[in-house]
Amino acid sequence: MRLGILDQVPLHEGDTIEQTMEVTKRLVIEAERLGYERYWFAEHHNTNGLLSAAPELFIARMGEATSRIKLGSGGVLLPQYHPLKIAESFSTLAAFYPNRIELGIGNSPGGSERTRSALTDGADNGAAQFPRLLDEVEGFLTDSLSSRHPYRIVKTTPRVKEQLPLAILGLSPRSAVLAAERGHGLVFGHFINPDKWEETLRTYRDEFVPIDGRSPNVIVCVFVICAETMEEAERLAQTQDGWIQGIRLGHSIVPSFATTKTKRWNAEQQQRIQHDRRRTIVGTPETVAEELRILSDRYQTDQFLLINNAFDQQKRLRSYQLIAEQLLH
Repeated sequence: MRLGILDQVPLHEGDTIEQTMEVTKRLVIEAERLGYERYWFAEHHNTNGLLSAAPELFIARMGEATSRIKLGSGGVLLPQYHPLKIAESFSTLAAFYPNRIELGIGNSPGGSERTRSALTDGADNGAAQFPRLLDEVEGFLTDSLSSRHPYRIVKTTPRVKEQLPLAILGLSPRSAVLAAERGHGLVFGHFINPDKWEETLRTYRDEFVPIDGRSPNVIVCVFVICAETMEEAERLAQTQDGWIQGIRLGHSIVPSFATTKTKRWNAEQQQRIQHDRRRTIVGTPETVAEELRILSDRYQTDQFLLINNAFDQQKRLRSYQLIAEQLLH
C-alpha cells in the first residue's frame, strides 16, 4: 500500500497559529521517517481554522526540512490564478527539490463567492475556463503551447527539464474526463463525497489517453482516524464530527474533547453526522488496515492520501504512526 497525507493544517482549539505551524513541520518530518510516499497541502481561504491558504509556501518550507518525501498541492485552485504564475511557482519548487514536487489542481472557488472575488480582484468566475487554464499550465510547464497561442513565445522561468506530475482533484465523471483526456492523474475525494465513485473511476479509466506512455493514476483521499482501541478512536472521531458540523456554520477550528463532550446535536444534525461517517475510516490499526484494503479493492488502486482533522495534535500524529506501523513496515 502506498500511503500519503493530505493536510489542511487545521487549527485546534487552544493552540496558536505558531504552534500549529511547528506541529505541521514535525508531522511532515515524521511522515517521511515512517515511509509515507507523499505529503500534500490543501488550499482554503477566509477560514478561521484551516491555515493552508498557500500550499506552494508550505511545500517550499517542508522541502527544506525533509529529503525524500514527495510534496504537493491538493490542490491549487486554478480558476483563481494565472497559468503562467502557477507554472513558474512549481518550476521553482522543482528546481529547489528535483523529482519531489507534484502539482494537484482543483476547480473549486476556495470559499464563498465574495472570497473568490477577493482572490481574483473582482474578475468573473473562471470555473468554466478550467479546461483551457489547465492546458495552459501544462503548456507553460512543458513548453508545448500551440504555435498559434498568443503566449507561445513566453517561457517559464526557471526552465527545468523535469516533467512535473499533474493530477486533477475530482468527484465526478466530468473531472474524470478532463484528467483522462490529458493523461493526468486523478485524485478522488472520498473524504468529500464518495457517492459517484463508480461512474467517475470507470469514466477515467475508459477514457484515459496514454500520452507519453502514461498510465491511469488514481489516488483516493479519505478521512482516517486510528487509535490503539476502538473506544479511543471513536472519541477522536467525535471531535472531527463536531469539526465537520462547525464547517457548515463557518467555524473551522477543531473542537477540544471538552467542547465536543458538552455539544448536543438535534435529530437532523445526528442524522447528518451518521451520513458523513461514510467518508471516514475509524478504528484500531487492524480495522483501519482492513478498511483500506476494502477501499483498495473497490477503487482498484493502492494509493491513498489520508486526512485526519480530529482533536489533539499528538494523537493525530500517533494515528499516522499506528497506520504506518501496520501497513508500511
